[in-house]
Amino acid sequence: MNITANEVAVQLIVISPNNAGQRLDNFLFTALKGVPKSRIYRIIRKGEVRVNKGRIKPEYKLAEGDQVRIPPVRVAQRDTPIIPSQSFQDSLEASILYEDDLLLVINKPSGLAVHGGSGISLGLIEALRATRSDKSYLELVHRIDRDTSGCLVVAKKRSALRFLQDEMRARRILKVYYALASGRWPRGRRRIDAPLLASEQKSGEKIVRVDSEGKSSVTVFSVVQRFDNATLMEATLETGRTHQIRVHAQYVGCSLAGDVKYGSDDYNDDARRLGLGRMFLHALKIQFFSPCGKKILIEAPIPPELSRYLQKLDH
Repeated sequence: MNITANEVAVQLIVISPNNAGQRLDNFLFTALKGVPKSRIYRIIRKGEVRVNKGRIKPEYKLAEGDQVRIPPVRVAQRDTPIIPSQSFQDSLEASILYEDDLLLVINKPSGLAVHGGSGISLGLIEALRATRSDKSYLELVHRIDRDTSGCLVVAKKRSALRFLQDEMRARRILKVYYALASGRWPRGRRRIDAPLLASEQKSGEKIVRVDSEGKSSVTVFSVVQRFDNATLMEATLETGRTHQIRVHAQYVGCSLAGDVKYGSDDYNDDARRLGLGRMFLHALKIQFFSPCGKKILIEAPIPPELSRYLQKLDH
């Protein structure tokens, strides 16, 4: 898809309740997609961006009713927007496990990135926005890996997004995964408390490893079923670091089946021959209190391809 540069006219935007409480710079990152962050900070610093006709700092938190002036800025735009097929839109709608006025929980399929970028033209959130073009606000509350399936929460109001992300930071949201570990999970290795450090390769690929300089990371594993050369686990997150379950499983010598980044090539080849065409990691359930105080517990059924693979192992 070709990208062209367009210059927009001066914009005067009145802040809605959905955007109230957001930092000015974060608001502009969304409003001016395709514009480098350095350029955005420069137009703020030069006073070209105004709030209620006055100069403002990037960290200013917008209030409902504020008027934001955005100067003409050249932004990268696609020649034609990517529209998901009708069958894909229907499949996405059928994957919604729960929905109310504030949020929805969707059973994300494996292989679908949660958002576009880095060579991915269309992610789940872009497809969802295209499907629900009548909704002015849809934002991811958290993320799961592209190859992971299962429960993903999307906020329909900014107030709900802020509330749920605060709950997540306070570790009041329960997230449980099904993970198939290669080999025999060692007895006694239930709570893995190992700090994780993320680094970026020259290619742009993110790699995570256990490192004393990393961030505190805790996963609680419990055995669901043992097979000859694999162990089905429930993994409960106490923290939510990138690739946390995958790297903690690798750390104890039982990398996840089908994990091409942290797993064993030989083991994955054997699993592929037996019919496993993806990484075996599924966000099974999520439990939290909604902003209105309602306790919500959602469980995503295990995908058929994973169930079939478990049956083959059992036999």
